[in-house]
Amino acid sequence: MNKKPGANNEQKGNSPGGGLLRLHRLLFGKKTSQKLLEKAENQTLDQSYWGIVRRRFRQNKLALWSFRLLCFLLFLAVFADFLANDKPIFCKIEGKIYFPVMQQYAIDLGLSRWDSLILSKDWSEQKYESVLRTPIPYSATFQDGQNWNYKGPFNRQKVPSKRYWHWLGTDKLGRDVAAGLIKGTRTAMLVGVIAMSIASLIGIFLGSLAGYFGDNRFKVSRARLSLNLLGLFFALFYGFFVRNYALKEAAKAGNLGAEVFKSLAIFMGVLLIFNFLTFFLRKAPLFEKKITLPLDLLIMRLIEILNSIPALFLILSLVAILKNKSIIQIMVIIGLISWTGIARFIRAEMLRIRNLEYIQAARAMGFSETRIIFRHAIPNALTPVLISIAFGIAGAILLEAALSFLGIGVPLEEVTWGRLLAEARGYYPAWWLAIFPGMAIFVTVTIFNLIGEGLTEALDPKLKQ
Repeated sequence: MNKKPGANNEQKGNSPGGGLLRLHRLLFGKKTSQKLLEKAENQTLDQSYWGIVRRRFRQNKLALWSFRLLCFLLFLAVFADFLANDKPIFCKIEGKIYFPVMQQYAIDLGLSRWDSLILSKDWSEQKYESVLRTPIPYSATFQDGQNWNYKGPFNRQKVPSKRYWHWLGTDKLGRDVAAGLIKGTRTAMLVGVIAMSIASLIGIFLGSLAGYFGDNRFKVSRARLSLNLLGLFFALFYGFFVRNYALKEAAKAGNLGAEVFKSLAIFMGVLLIFNFLTFFLRKAPLFEKKITLPLDLLIMRLIEILNSIPALFLILSLVAILKNKSIIQIMVIIGLISWTGIARFIRAEMLRIRNLEYIQAARAMGFSETRIIFRHAIPNALTPVLISIAFGIAGAILLEAALSFLGIGVPLEEVTWGRLLAEARGYYPAWWLAIFPGMAIFVTVTIFNLIGEGLTEALDPKLKQ
């Protein structure tokens, strides 16, 4: 027998709490009561760990609004070229249709080139049959010759119309501050995400080994140990030292990423070859004996050494070695020195997890240590790492801004918040060059700190009373 659509709801109305539900319908209406009932049912059903974490995070209003602001900053970073650019998004010239912003990506990758019709004139001098411009008609590097030498937002500006007004002013060379802030948002997000991605990979790997194996559980044959040490030397030599000139030329040409990928492929290939040779060498009586390595001791002493050196001094020493400066190198350097906190967090979790019942059951079933670590131990130890990553991104952005402000390591042509803030030192009345980039740095760092605090409360129910 078919039930009526409202039969379940009527049965709920006859339950012990049905009287309150009917009273709520009379006061606030049937639709509002139905939405509240569905929301309560969803909360009752979603009792999983991450469901509870999501609800706790949403209860923290500051963290929730910080996450929304972070989404807005990510939007600015991803679509920076479509928001501030001297090139139009779409245009039609002499019957031909162009998408200049999109075509610029293809040109940078070497997949396309500009037509002679486009190259003959500047974008501001083209005669468009139809055009769709970006909200800010200036790129971060465009120099407005009519509004150079520090034009403020409220100063008199020489512009053809309000459409071309510099709403946040210009710097000494006439570059638009609003366009620079949007481009700086992309740089800041890239520095935070890429640097902490590198730090997370290193920290999770080394911290997991230190916590899971300790000082007396990691045993390796003499053959594997000796060949891996030898292979590491040759991998570094052929992957990076031999290709040093190619990497420098790639940095000048702007395709450093492809060359670094090739170097990493060579590095991994050499290590794999030497690990393959261990199958033949370990049969020898001299190399078949296994050695116990105190991984926890070695990794923790390495962490203490890195933490004993101030991060800024360490970066200054590494930057001094590099001849060709680039923002990618700064991202890598920040990532290489920021993994220690993540490693300590996951080490502490692995010390707790390695003796739990499901880990012992996995060992009893004959699973390899590699499978136990990567399939069972690490996924259950990542909770504190998320908090550390959130705070780490804020620290990476702040460190990059400090380096840009001091003019260390970051190329002069790179537009960053710290570089815009440094422009205010040349002309103190240019308050807009100090306030807007400074507020951008302050807000972004505060956002990540509030998200980190929200994750701390959401992931640890004991802190939420």
